[in-house]
Amino acid sequence: MWQSSPPGSIYEYIRVASFSIGPDGLIEQWSGRAADLFGMGPHEVIGCDPVEAFMPPELRRGGHRRIREILDGKEWTGLVPFRIPGEQAVRGLAEVYVMPSVTAAGERAALCIVVDVRALRGIETDLAASQAIFGQSPFGFVLFGKDLSVVRANERFADVFGGMAADHRGRRAEDYLTRPEADRLTETLRRVLATGESVTDLRLIGTVPGDTDRRHWSMNLYRVHSGSGRPTGVAGLATDVTSRHVAAREAASARRNLRLLNEASARIGNSLDLETTARELLDVAVPGFCDLATVDLFPAVLTGAEAPPAGGPAPEPRAASPELRRVAQASAVSDPHPHAPGPPGVPVPAARSGEHPGADGGAAPEAGEPALGAVHRYPHASACASALRTGRVHEAPGDGLGFVRSTLAVPMVAHDTVVGLVRFSRTKGSEPFGERDRDLAGELAARAAVCIDNARLYRREHERALILQRSLLPPGAPEAAGLDIACRYLPGNATTEVGGDWFDVIELPGHRTALVVGDVMGRGLRAAVAMGELRTAVRTLALLDLEPAEVLSALDEVARGLGTPGGGDRAEGGGTQWPSRALQKSREADLSEVYLATCVYAVYDPVTRRCTFANAGHLPPAVVEPGQEARLLDVPPGMPLGVGGEPFEEVEVELAEGALLTLYTDGLVESRDHPLDEGLDVLRTALTGPRMRLEAACDHVLAALDTRHGEDDIALLMARIQGLPEEAVGDWTLPREPRSVGRARELARRRLNEWNLDDLVDTTELLVSELVTNALRYGEGEIRLRLLRDRTLVCEVWDAGLIQPRRRRARDTDEGGRGLQLVGLLSAAWGSRRTPRGKTVWFELALPDGQSAADLTVEQLLSMY
Repeated sequence: MWQSSPPGSIYEYIRVASFSIGPDGLIEQWSGRAADLFGMGPHEVIGCDPVEAFMPPELRRGGHRRIREILDGKEWTGLVPFRIPGEQAVRGLAEVYVMPSVTAAGERAALCIVVDVRALRGIETDLAASQAIFGQSPFGFVLFGKDLSVVRANERFADVFGGMAADHRGRRAEDYLTRPEADRLTETLRRVLATGESVTDLRLIGTVPGDTDRRHWSMNLYRVHSGSGRPTGVAGLATDVTSRHVAAREAASARRNLRLLNEASARIGNSLDLETTARELLDVAVPGFCDLATVDLFPAVLTGAEAPPAGGPAPEPRAASPELRRVAQASAVSDPHPHAPGPPGVPVPAARSGEHPGADGGAAPEAGEPALGAVHRYPHASACASALRTGRVHEAPGDGLGFVRSTLAVPMVAHDTVVGLVRFSRTKGSEPFGERDRDLAGELAARAAVCIDNARLYRREHERALILQRSLLPPGAPEAAGLDIACRYLPGNATTEVGGDWFDVIELPGHRTALVVGDVMGRGLRAAVAMGELRTAVRTLALLDLEPAEVLSALDEVARGLGTPGGGDRAEGGGTQWPSRALQKSREADLSEVYLATCVYAVYDPVTRRCTFANAGHLPPAVVEPGQEARLLDVPPGMPLGVGGEPFEEVEVELAEGALLTLYTDGLVESRDHPLDEGLDVLRTALTGPRMRLEAACDHVLAALDTRHGEDDIALLMARIQGLPEEAVGDWTLPREPRSVGRARELARRRLNEWNLDDLVDTTELLVSELVTNALRYGEGEIRLRLLRDRTLVCEVWDAGLIQPRRRRARDTDEGGRGLQLVGLLSAAWGSRRTPRGKTVWFELALPDGQSAADLTVEQLLSMY
């Protein structure tokens, strides 16, 4: 099939021309390409001697000889200089191929083929450069045709993808890459071929034959053209950048690890709560480090106790791990397959009472992961159980379903003790864990473990401090004769919950009640310990039935003794000395600060509705009487406990029936947000208003004031005044004469009959007789008999004598001396106290509950002899 040569043919590049020489040695035919090469038309050269027409004069003699040889039938090839058209002074060089020929008449002639040597040398250079690129380049070179199939590839390309270079002709992108990558390359080739815009650093990922490792290539693509500018295909230069990618990935991983460690330092351990610390660890790890993560702790750690030993041999062959509790879990994926079996090491439920682990190290695995807060075990052969046993990081493979790709089981080790386990998992689509990741996982777990162990120690000490403080506060709602009491205690903040504020309600003889509110300066365990010591001292002093001012004076001495190292100063010349005077002063100042306290002490008598106050540097009590505004009682503040040197004053106040008495600490009315005076005004406003239940009144006061500032502890004690009714009190004065004993028995019998306490008449008569007899025999002045009926029956005998009665054991021959023994055996309690004008001896009987009182045993009767 005949067709014209397409544009850009090779003949256009090498400039091939032809002409013929006749038998006479003259030019007989002249081609168009010859005219272009030599710049002379046919009319100029046909019939001319070629030597004379083209060759320089100095070469013409040899040229004529060559022409004769050719016409004699000899072939010749050689280089012939010629003039370049338009450039007379410059000579060209042509390579001439002369082939003898025969005319139709049988005469010898010649056919000459002429090639421009310069064009030929250019083509040779281009071919050499092309061969260097394809054959000698260390990079993979491939040429795609217009149909996007491989036209040519070099040996380097064949070395990577196998076979010989020629074997790749006709292959397409999908023959080398996975479908997504091949589609991306094909689309890029189409775009380059269509637009002519080059593409640099196209990143492709694939595998080479016989290898499963993923390789990374960077490919530069550009369109190639023919001499006429027509696109003929796309050339690609591929460079293996796997090592560069790995290095960049490791550098990015190192930067990420440093960032994660820095973030962990800032975010983990900000609280002393174990569960919060575990969640902080997962907040750092997910999704920055992994896709799924869980934290399990030993239940003993959560209570503040030591974790069980995790290392060493298992107590039973193939026994499951110790019990753990799931305290935190996090996921960065939308479908974590909660009901699918986990990776090797999936937890199994903890054995119930009476159950035994099976052959696989535990009960049958539950479907999915344990719920938050659930107790579980790990099978013996699992990576998690191995990590707990050895204290080292173990890696578990995927879950077998293609969802979880790999898991790191990392023990949480603090001070050589395993406190729990954290699991980091990466799902499908994420890179598997590497060695750097294992190191980072261990570092994250170690940091969290130390924080968790600190939180465990804090929780243990905190629980002990709470037990101490709660044991020192009145349990439940305190009860007192003639008073309705409600109280509140709020710690300074939710993390410590331990402080130095306290309140107390102490029952005193005669149905009287001591109300105490105190505040040890400082907070924490030391303040709580100081508070407990002072509260114990207050109770001891109160039971001595001292006046309020005397109680505070004695308490001040106790506080000063507690604040002095060793109970007082020591001479420099003897005894154990502090290491240095500066250290001694520092510790003395520290202790003195801890044991510096304020306190208000009040004694309320329900018979007279009188309350006697004494104050040691504390805020004044507040009183609200019915129909009136709240007011602060004018009680001299005095000096704080532990300062010493100043006496305390007493103030006696008569309170109206239904009045509300409020004792409190400064945390209620003072904070950084408002001054003390403003807080006192808010307190008075909150107390003034319609009468409400006492519990509701406490809540109303706390709501009205800013009690959530967390700056100081708050103690609040509110008491509603309810005096004993007149019919519940029997009060008589008896002359100092023997017949007063019988009169006292008669008055007691009559009043008990009026109170329907017939069961107590005989016992009361006997004990009243003993006390009145002792008052006549050992006391002075007139005798006063008082009976009080409230929750119990109290009998008091008053006289002006100062000698306190003392119970003693009578000898067998003694006719008396057994009265107080009878009082001690027959009463629920008895005692004596000083009064401003003598003393009072009292006893207390429980009110009957419908059952007859138990008779004295033989041992009790014999104990009096």
